[in-house]
Amino acid sequence: MVFQDPFASLNPRMRVGEIVAEPLAIHEPGHSGTERLARMTAILGRVGLNEDAMRRYPHEFSGGQRQRIGIARALILQPKLIVADEPVSALDVSIRAQILNLLKGLQERLGLAYVMISHDLAAARYLSTRLAVMYAGKLVEMGECDAVYATPRHPYTQALLSAALPLHPAIRRQRIILQGEMPNPMHPPSGCRFHPRCPQAMPQCQTLEPAWKAIGPGHDTACHLYA
Repeated sequence: MVFQDPFASLNPRMRVGEIVAEPLAIHEPGHSGTERLARMTAILGRVGLNEDAMRRYPHEFSGGQRQRIGIARALILQPKLIVADEPVSALDVSIRAQILNLLKGLQERLGLAYVMISHDLAAARYLSTRLAVMYAGKLVEMGECDAVYATPRHPYTQALLSAALPLHPAIRRQRIILQGEMPNPMHPPSGCRFHPRCPQAMPQCQTLEPAWKAIGPGHDTACHLYA
């Protein structure tokens, strides 16, 4: 797991070496001190930090460096899958690109799979191969990243992408402004959860939950428009 807030996800009373080695101490306690040090040094090097970082405390690092420490901690057990919860949302814009490039490079070199949770559509497109869009706790559209961005089918996905910055400044999009507020997740609407705000809602949307429908190769949506 890589957490959203690098200022809250690292124990301020532990040195960086202890933070990165903690998963090893819990899950693989049989390593000798020499083996543990070698593994920590290698992992810190992969995320762009040197061995000296192990002797320092989190408050001595910037936000981007702290997120690199969090990534090193996630990598120390050599996982196949990493869950990244808004991994760049708490960082300055100039640092976000560095962390995204780091994650992409690690993915290519180590063969990692990511589940990235994000509201940053540009970051999701850069790092992802498949995209799943949720509204009020329900998946509404899923498919190959480029296909969803190029031809969004669910009305919520269309509204979401209309608010994103285009890839080129010459591209013009018609902004879709949604009315109303997000529903209470404890008491969601009946039928399609998006129907109270959907500009294309039909009578059946109020009572029937839409089924998943394949609308293209590897591209699915849950919407009565495609029933």
